[in-house]
Amino acid sequence: MKKVILIATLFFSVCMFANAQKSVKVAAAANLRDVFMEIKEAYEKENPGVKIDVTFGSSGNFVQQILNGASFDFFMAADKSFPLKLQNKGATYGKVSTYIYGKLAVWSNTIDVKKGLDVLKTNAVKRISVANPETAPYGERAIELLKKQNIYDEVKAKIIYGDNISAAAQYAFTGNTEIGFIALSLAMSPEMKGKGKCYVVPQNLYTPIEQACVLIKKNSRNIAAEKFMKNIISHNYDALWIKYGYSK
Repeated sequence: MKKVILIATLFFSVCMFANAQKSVKVAAAANLRDVFMEIKEAYEKENPGVKIDVTFGSSGNFVQQILNGASFDFFMAADKSFPLKLQNKGATYGKVSTYIYGKLAVWSNTIDVKKGLDVLKTNAVKRISVANPETAPYGERAIELLKKQNIYDEVKAKIIYGDNISAAAQYAFTGNTEIGFIALSLAMSPEMKGKGKCYVVPQNLYTPIEQACVLIKKNSRNIAAEKFMKNIISHNYDALWIKYGYSK
């Protein structure tokens, strides 16, 4: 009888382990919101039984959460520096891989921003939303851009910081700020596409937004997470990335 119970217990444990391995918990940069949901839908359809659970937020905040024990399997950051920080702390396994390049944009619901950055200095612009440059790479690139163009000192009093790039976009979209520095991917989202005015900042004016990903070290390998990462860094979703304004 004891032997039967032991076998049943082992069988149950194996089943639980197998089921756990089919769940992938992803920490994803906020700029990925819409494109990721389309990738998730396509991937789960192609891989029945696999569940992709995603949390969106700022890359810097995710680093702290992961170092403090947050139970993520896979980290998709808004640049390469944050996954490398985790790697240097011994919190990852495998290599840090670039999956896409993001683009910075200036967006407004009320002001024609298509002529470029000089509009930021006009009296019509009283508030400018930017993601927190300490934790959000798109916010860091926006501040870098303003400083390189010798605009920052003139407009810094107008800047309102959001927790992440989605918050900065929402401020502009709802009119809480006249202008927002956002990810082009958010301007291409169903919520914002075709609304307002958008200026795509030339990529040679700021450090490339090299978005990278890495697997998070756990007590046991998550094969489903490894497989999902391989798909993310492949060319399987190139059409979706291009749809949302990213570039390889």
